[in-house]
Amino acid sequence: MIDKVEIKGMEEIKLLVDSFYERIKQDPLLGPIFLDIMQVNWEMHLPKMYDFWDNILFQTGNYKGRPFPPHLHVNEKEKLTEVHFERWIMLFNETVDDLFTGIKAKEIKFKAANIKDVWKFKMAYINAHNS
Repeated sequence: MIDKVEIKGMEEIKLLVDSFYERIKQDPLLGPIFLDIMQVNWEMHLPKMYDFWDNILFQTGNYKGRPFPPHLHVNEKEKLTEVHFERWIMLFNETVDDLFTGIKAKEIKFKAANIKDVWKFKMAYINAHNS
């Protein structure tokens, strides 16, 4: 059993992101999307995710990208549905809960849930109107 720590900065963000994506890769629903459909270049993707979550939690300004458009490309190949987003948040929350404690752990789960809800709604709308 790992001692849970508080999320204080980039070191913990990296642990969170790396651990989360290891779960994603092994997941029977999401793994094939990342590994086969998207064929993620992990050396490029992970640093972007470090900056994304660091910015989300600590407002560092490190992340300059647009995270939604790449998911539209994935959606063209594999329709992203509520099931995908619910699995994503489940794995994210499990990762946070297994590794971290404290206010920032609660905050990052809250912010991730908000992202999940907005993206799930957007994809449902897009998929309903592009069928």
